Amino acid sequence: QSLHPTLFLYVPGIMVFHKEFQNAGKEPGLQIWRIEKMDLKPVPKQLQGNFFTGDAYVVLYTTSAPSYNVHMWLGNECSQDEGGAAAIFAMQLDDHLGGAPVQYREVQNNESVTFLGYFKTGIKYKQGGVASGFQHVVTNDMNVKRLLHIKGRRAIRATEVNMSWASFNRGDCFIVDLGKDIYQWCGSECNRFERLKASEVAIGIRDNERNGRASLEMVEDGAEPQAVLAALGPKPNIPAGSPDDETTDRSNQKKGTLYMVSDAAGSMKTSLVAQSSPFKQEMLTPTECYILDNGVDSKIFLWKGPNANTEERKAAMKVAEQFIKDKNYPKNTQVSDLELAPGGETTLFKQFFSNWKDKDQTTGPGQAYSIGRIAKVSQVPFDASSLHSNKTMAAQHGMVDDGSGKVQIWRVEGGDKIPVDPSSYGQFYGGDCYLILYTYRQGSREQHIIYTWQGLKCTQDELAASAFLTVKLDDSMGGSPVQVRVTQGQEPAHLMSLFKGKPMIIHMGGTSRKGGQSQTGSTRLFHIRQSSTRATRAVEVEPTASQLNTNDVFVLKSPGGLFQWKGVAASEEEMAAAKYACSFLGGSATEISEGKEPAGFWSALGGKKDYQTSKSLQKTVKPPRLFGCSNKTGRLIAEEVPGDFTQSDLATDDVMLLDTWEQVFVWIGNDANEVERNGADKIAKDYVDSDPSGRRGTPVITIKQGFEPPTFTGWFQAWDAKMWDTDPLDRIRARF
Repeated sequence: QSLHPTLFLYVPGIMVFHKEFQNAGKEPGLQIWRIEKMDLKPVPKQLQGNFFTGDAYVVLYTTSAPSYNVHMWLGNECSQDEGGAAAIFAMQLDDHLGGAPVQYREVQNNESVTFLGYFKTGIKYKQGGVASGFQHVVTNDMNVKRLLHIKGRRAIRATEVNMSWASFNRGDCFIVDLGKDIYQWCGSECNRFERLKASEVAIGIRDNERNGRASLEMVEDGAEPQAVLAALGPKPNIPAGSPDDETTDRSNQKKGTLYMVSDAAGSMKTSLVAQSSPFKQEMLTPTECYILDNGVDSKIFLWKGPNANTEERKAAMKVAEQFIKDKNYPKNTQVSDLELAPGGETTLFKQFFSNWKDKDQTTGPGQAYSIGRIAKVSQVPFDASSLHSNKTMAAQHGMVDDGSGKVQIWRVEGGDKIPVDPSSYGQFYGGDCYLILYTYRQGSREQHIIYTWQGLKCTQDELAASAFLTVKLDDSMGGSPVQVRVTQGQEPAHLMSLFKGKPMIIHMGGTSRKGGQSQTGSTRLFHIRQSSTRATRAVEVEPTASQLNTNDVFVLKSPGGLFQWKGVAASEEEMAAAKYACSFLGGSATEISEGKEPAGFWSALGGKKDYQTSKSLQKTVKPPRLFGCSNKTGRLIAEEVPGDFTQSDLATDDVMLLDTWEQVFVWIGNDANEVERNGADKIAKDYVDSDPSGRRGTPVITIKQGFEPPTFTGWFQAWDAKMWDTDPLDRIRARF
């Protein structure tokens, strides 16, 4: 009976909604409501990002698609009634929007990356709440007196702390807010990037909370002005900073367990489906609800099948909260409630599945992906003539140019690199490692890429030598080349385009070394596929019928003859590449269309078997993710940059990792320390190996600050090649 009558507007099955939701989701952007006396009150736009620690909030984010995220945010000191009210209003808002939103349960200091991304200049935690009489009101009151502790390099949190020198440490930045004067205090041990982020918070306070009517000043530890000393008293010795605790150990992130939620004898129970990820998408039945337990990383996902019964769907969040208690997980464990519109699963959820495919996804040159209700990254069709002007296209297709530059290839042999005869450029053997140096022009500047191709059958010595020789070649060229490590079978589109219109041919094993060739099998099968950029590759695979694919062309050489098999959905370019493959295999090929195979074809492959017959290759452009990486502690620490990242999120004193799913970029800032520079390659390998979906062999591209190719810069909106010519701190001071 203590609950406010407003809460009883929500009755399952009866769609009566709070008046505040009349305009909810009508326009893209952020809408925030605070729970006040069990009712909803909107937070003014200028104050969005400020949260009282004694309160609960409902947050709606609407994209232009439109798609929706609904978050209930709970302060550390909010009451149980307020938390319950936020949950009911969040459910009511979800129903008002047709069940389309993804729901999140957020707890102070452990918010999801999705939530943090809405507040790029930082979240501010204010002491108190409704019960204490504190209101979200935009005023020009200059009698404010508070101290904010700034934490984090990617996700910025400004927490109100006691106005005392006892709250300070030398490793962080603090904002001494005196109303008409705002001082940014920088500890002697804080770094440049932390100063930049703290400055953004200070500027936001001046511009939004004071309507631009306050002065800003940056203060160094030991050079405090009289006004700061008057507010805080005599300055004592300030302690050293503690290690940043806002990091994620990716070694744990791959550990997920899948449970089914079911209504057994009137009470909700969970039953184990799979002990550890990666999972298969087929494990999720549309008539059931599931919990994906990633509690080791403080995350729980709720997946509600579109045909699950109403009782299970409505009770799932309570089941998740009980699940957290039963597992003794922290109270601040994040819960993502995927109330399913078709295709509404988040990227963070889908990464736990090795074979996730979204509905209605197609691929092929010139085809674009539909956006639907869930926002995706739109694919840009490939057009070689616009490579230099369209960086987004260059980035998505991995093409710095059309491949017409200068190519030099060496084979790793005896710890050294031996030149490969240009007449055999384009042929690669699984028992070898190769170095490919590509030189091209970008404007008036000469640029270089070193591809290090590593065969699956090469020796450990050759692998080690290929890495050493790559560094040696890079050093000899002044450290400017982009380095791309390629595992056999994972060749990027640009590498495939370097051989003057001929397909890249990859032999399963063997070597091109003189006298080192091993006997090839009597039956060989080559898979020919065209990439989205129209470059083709002929890859030797196991000679079995299960390797066939209706989208592609195959060449089969056996004692009984040479066959060129064309799948129903194969292209003419793939047929032309197959003819070239036949020419080096020798003999005249018999062309076969899918469905009209002679008996001799099947017998050479060991008999008929099931193979891929879907004409739609399931592939999409997934949203890229950016991480700041460090291995200073001896283990990989990767902290994700929240929200839509920009060039300014690249910390020049870090190694950054950009995951575009088809390839992984390692970006080395000029001020990164020696340990991080030398460990960059291992950071990338550990990152890929710890992916919950179990992917392997993803190409890793190492680049250095100032030498970024368009395949990297195209993922950033409005890239400025001269941005780092000016000290970022000087630019931010100019805004004070």
